[in-house]
Amino acid sequence: MSKWGEHSKPALTVSRRSVLKSAAAVGALAITSSGATLSVVAQESAPKRGGHFKLGVAAGATSDSLDPGTYTNSFTELFGKTLHGYLTGIDADGKVNGEIAESWDVSKDAKTWIFKLRKGVEFHNGKSLDAKDVLASINHHREEQSKSGAKPIVDPVDEVRADGPGTVVFVLKDGNADFPYLLEDFHLAIVPSKDGKADVSGVGAGGYVLDNIDYGVKGTGKRFANYWKSDAAWFDSFEALAIHDVTARTNALATGQIHAMERCDLKTIHLLERNKDLEIVSIAGTQFYCTAMDCKAAPFDNADVRLAVKHAINRQQLLDTLLHGHGKLGNDHPIGSTNRFFAKNLPQREFDPEKARFHLKKAGLSDLKISLSTADAAFPGAVDAAAIYQQDAAKAGVSIDVVREPNDGYWDTVWLKKPFYMSYWLGRPTADWMFSQGYAADAAWNQGHWKNARFNELLVAARSELDDAKRSEMYAEMQSICRDDGGEVIPVFANNVSALSRKIAHTKLASNWDLDGFRCAERWWFADA
Repeated sequence: MSKWGEHSKPALTVSRRSVLKSAAAVGALAITSSGATLSVVAQESAPKRGGHFKLGVAAGATSDSLDPGTYTNSFTELFGKTLHGYLTGIDADGKVNGEIAESWDVSKDAKTWIFKLRKGVEFHNGKSLDAKDVLASINHHREEQSKSGAKPIVDPVDEVRADGPGTVVFVLKDGNADFPYLLEDFHLAIVPSKDGKADVSGVGAGGYVLDNIDYGVKGTGKRFANYWKSDAAWFDSFEALAIHDVTARTNALATGQIHAMERCDLKTIHLLERNKDLEIVSIAGTQFYCTAMDCKAAPFDNADVRLAVKHAINRQQLLDTLLHGHGKLGNDHPIGSTNRFFAKNLPQREFDPEKARFHLKKAGLSDLKISLSTADAAFPGAVDAAAIYQQDAAKAGVSIDVVREPNDGYWDTVWLKKPFYMSYWLGRPTADWMFSQGYAADAAWNQGHWKNARFNELLVAARSELDDAKRSEMYAEMQSICRDDGGEVIPVFANNVSALSRKIAHTKLASNWDLDGFRCAERWWFADA
């Protein structure tokens, strides 16, 4: 067994990296609105306790619940990471570290994982956390009738058992070297066990105790006095407000009604940048915008047609006009530049009408007429992006009929159903997670209905490979296969763009999810508290 955890020096290459030190030791950095330079946040002293933090989020529905398996939007995901503890966490450098699980061992075939639980972790109801709580929490998502969003993550678990009160053993059906990363998923909160079942009433072991929640409107919490982390949860209390309209969120921030907001309007962000009392943070991460082609149906069942469509889009124009520079060019594969297995040497695909015509000719076509379904429900600005795509593709002999679909029901009637449509992914923290959920031959969310034998062979082999150098080679080849054969055009990766009052201090922001990995209430503090 090789050991991998917070307090051990593991044998694996990935785990030799050091854990991010405290803000007092290393200072603090934040990416500026341009995304190109770094500016030092004014916080020379250690974090301070105190104050009531108010945050505006772009989601939230009356149908939301505190059952972690039902988390589907940034409002519930934020509360998950604020109220609950998780076995593992991902830091601002994208590295996995121990949370409730203090350390872990893994077998050579990456099938058996033994997690040692941290002592002294307490739930908000006073119960001490032990292995029974972990079993109940994980099994909540494994039940046969479970509709949990984490069910695809835990289905590969063949067995989970306790080895005493402080140890939990996971036995996987197949090896997975990234398993600790998966346990960070916002659905997999560790909650108290009650009569052998998970208590999903909102009681957690996180930094804040739920005070009140009005689904679709707002929720509040107070600092948990017995939180096991002494260097976190700095605010006395927090409040998250569901403000769907971006103009209303922006006005609330500008007038001081809230201290931070997610998902800025990129069309008007230059106005926020003029306000010296605000900080714009633009974080490169895993989110990308795409168009999906049905590889089972003509004409997209021809790889040359797919390549023609990929060469017919002007990526730089979309980056400039749609994202206003807040992102990076995509290369027709789903692995972002912040991922440790990102293929840096893979040539960047560019707008090339002649190459598009070349591939059309190889496919036996002189031109191509296709319909593209779109709606702003796909991603902000998707309708405008389709119009830009239409104009540029015409120069390559590709005639695109833009079909504007209703926003309401887009994900039920268009996604996975239409032959060519716009979509997006928030992405996933690991390459295997992303490929397995969206590109494996049998993946439920395989948007292009794409199958490639070599890709799927590498996917299985890389998942259980513990040698990072070998995994890197395999994932590079998989990205290349996606780029040249896959069923998606991925022109841009979109940054997570938020705005904060200068009263808020923070360290380097995480990119695995929005809002500092959804841990803003835990990690941020008032500079003048």
